[in-house]
Amino acid sequence: MTSFQQERYVRVYLPENYGNTDKRYPVLYIHDGQNVFEDKDALKGVSLRLKDYLEQTKWELIVVGIDLNPEGEERINEYCPWKHGELSRQILGYESTAGGNGEAYLDFIVHELKPLIDRKYRTLSYETAMAGISLGGLITTYAACRYPHLFKKIAVLSPAYFRNQEEIENLIQQSDLSSIEKFYMDIGTNEVPGDDVSSKLFLDLSKRVFDLLDNQIEDAKFQQIEKAEHHYSFFKERIPNIFTYLFSEE
Repeated sequence: MTSFQQERYVRVYLPENYGNTDKRYPVLYIHDGQNVFEDKDALKGVSLRLKDYLEQTKWELIVVGIDLNPEGEERINEYCPWKHGELSRQILGYESTAGGNGEAYLDFIVHELKPLIDRKYRTLSYETAMAGISLGGLITTYAACRYPHLFKKIAVLSPAYFRNQEEIENLIQQSDLSSIEKFYMDIGTNEVPGDDVSSKLFLDLSKRVFDLLDNQIEDAKFQQIEKAEHHYSFFKERIPNIFTYLFSEE
């Protein structure tokens, strides 16, 4: 990663028939790559189990999982395009200096990783999607605004917009998102178990962002997941519906 002068682990899933054909495939990039494919690699032992799902359903798709940087607050720094705003200070109860490296992280994906993937594998370079969870949803939404002609299909699960709420809302309003084909967003009604006030706040903040996106994107979908918590055991249950929405040709 030239942006950070470091190496990063990247996981690539190829369709089952990849080696038996000369076909080219769309590509989905997902953040927090260690939590994407298998439980054995997940930080807390529960992943999206995407490897099993893809093998069972045989989606003709290349999936690229980009591992997080586990050092200190580096995940926050990389997934937040800006330093924390006023709303973040109010919610967290303290002033945070984290965030602000999101542009450099996205620059790595767009200018280094994607060209590498397109060279190394048989991709449809113009059919690129991105997905992210929590803060990964924030950087995914940022990527959609910065490169809407590139990342045309977007999925955001339980986004943590609050850390850059003001800035991401402003950016959406200033962006032309007409080239985005599909945008999926969801959030659980029980994001913070035992704290109805916080759960409702995060639901409301996500809905605020979605309403701005919905004004610009013809095909946008928002789902409120009843009783769902902010945990991978709940996130993985949403995968079938998300893939059907994003990649079905119907």
